[in-house]
Amino acid sequence: MPKKFIKSFKYARAGAAHTLRTQRNIWIHLTIGALVLGAGCWVRLPLAELALIVLTVTFVLVAEMLNTALEETINLIKPENHPTAALVKNVAAGAVLLAAFGAVIVGLLIFLPRLL
Repeated sequence: MPKKFIKSFKYARAGAAHTLRTQRNIWIHLTIGALVLGAGCWVRLPLAELALIVLTVTFVLVAEMLNTALEETINLIKPENHPTAALVKNVAAGAVLLAAFGAVIVGLLIFLPRLL
């Protein structure tokens, strides 16, 4: 394999490790995602529904990582407080919140019929 290709995995791992080291919310998303996936296995959800849960959890984790990347970029460009920088960070955080809210809806749609 080309060295450049292998290095790209090292860089990706470093970015993921940074997020895990510095962002408390990624741990919250990971924990809830693992619990929901475990619950899905426990109630023996069909494979398609388990796959939907995995995709949904992954979507939330990706949103959190992109939010982290955007926040770090804003901090680099504009380290002092600035209304526009704050707005960009808030919009990115809002995107994570929206992804998490969507994940809750997906979870309810999958689990509620089995619980009722």
